[in-house]
Amino acid sequence: MWKEGESSLAAIRASRHSSMAFCATPSAASAFPRAWLILNRTGFGQRSFCPAEGAAALLRRSNSPWWDGTRGLFSHGGGAADKQQTLQDIAKNIREKQHKRVVVMAGAGISTPSGIPDFRSPGSGLYDNLQQYDLPYAEAIFEIGFFHRNPNPFFALAKELYPGNYQPNLTHHFVRLLHKKGQLLRMYTQNIDGLERLAGIPPEMLVEAHGTFATATCTVCLRKYEGEDLRPDVMSGTVPKCPTCKGVVKPDIVFFGEELPRHFFKYVTDFPLADLLIIMGTSLEVEPFASLAGAVRSSVPRLLINRDLVGPFAWGRRPHDVVQLGDVVGGVQALVDALGWTQELDALMAAAAAKKAATKTEE
Repeated sequence: MWKEGESSLAAIRASRHSSMAFCATPSAASAFPRAWLILNRTGFGQRSFCPAEGAAALLRRSNSPWWDGTRGLFSHGGGAADKQQTLQDIAKNIREKQHKRVVVMAGAGISTPSGIPDFRSPGSGLYDNLQQYDLPYAEAIFEIGFFHRNPNPFFALAKELYPGNYQPNLTHHFVRLLHKKGQLLRMYTQNIDGLERLAGIPPEMLVEAHGTFATATCTVCLRKYEGEDLRPDVMSGTVPKCPTCKGVVKPDIVFFGEELPRHFFKYVTDFPLADLLIIMGTSLEVEPFASLAGAVRSSVPRLLINRDLVGPFAWGRRPHDVVQLGDVVGGVQALVDALGWTQELDALMAAAAAKKAATKTEE
């Protein structure tokens, strides 16, 4: 069923199929082929799986050189003296750089304040535009088999969402500031809108779990393209074709039935090393992304900034978990205020706006 009011991209995946991994196993060339086998055998994504122990198993059983350096990090930590932390505690520890390896997880909820349209709500322009294609169900737009038969619905969506149509908001710029201060280990995002890159977060600091519009691949000859190469066709409503073989050129968005992007497996080393996990704007329903919320050590604080309680915050909170419910931008602003970073963030956002204005003038 299509649910009214759910945000566009991650919500599409949070469906009756969401209990199944939406991707196939990575190719034999993957940097972590054995790790994936272990994921399947240990039931990654199942609620009974302990991700901290699973991450340790991944490192140990894949003979990773990281194991020797990180084995001490997998303690369940915490003692009788543990007390419930607050947003102010998190802010104090970030400000004093006790948290220097921060991992951020983000979903569609950080992009809707930028105006990214609601895919599912009847009456929205995007929803109405797609009705002419008579989709059998919402998820079909991201199913690779359906795409091969009829790429038009996806490219109608791509025209609306293509990078450059929308601008990052305070939430994206906060993560950029965290990187600027040298405290961001990595940002894991479910979004394909490219707003993280547009905010100035370097690609190497991003894991775009559901893919990206920044690059594209011919579905026939596998020739690679820059995402901008497709812009003229996408904006004109034309399905982009490879000049070499005339195959359809598909942005490197991960569809149901496709492989996870190889860089997703950076989590194997990132999450055991993290000393703070910030989760923003996600339902934590889509696997395997959702299970990453449990992949940090249990002694590591987790901060949820979200409209609702989700995932482990709803059914198994830890003493170090902190929850800031409500509007995501408002929650991030509360954290920024507690950090004393308001002026710095305002300056960063003003500089980004000035740069955009200058670029527009040049055009």
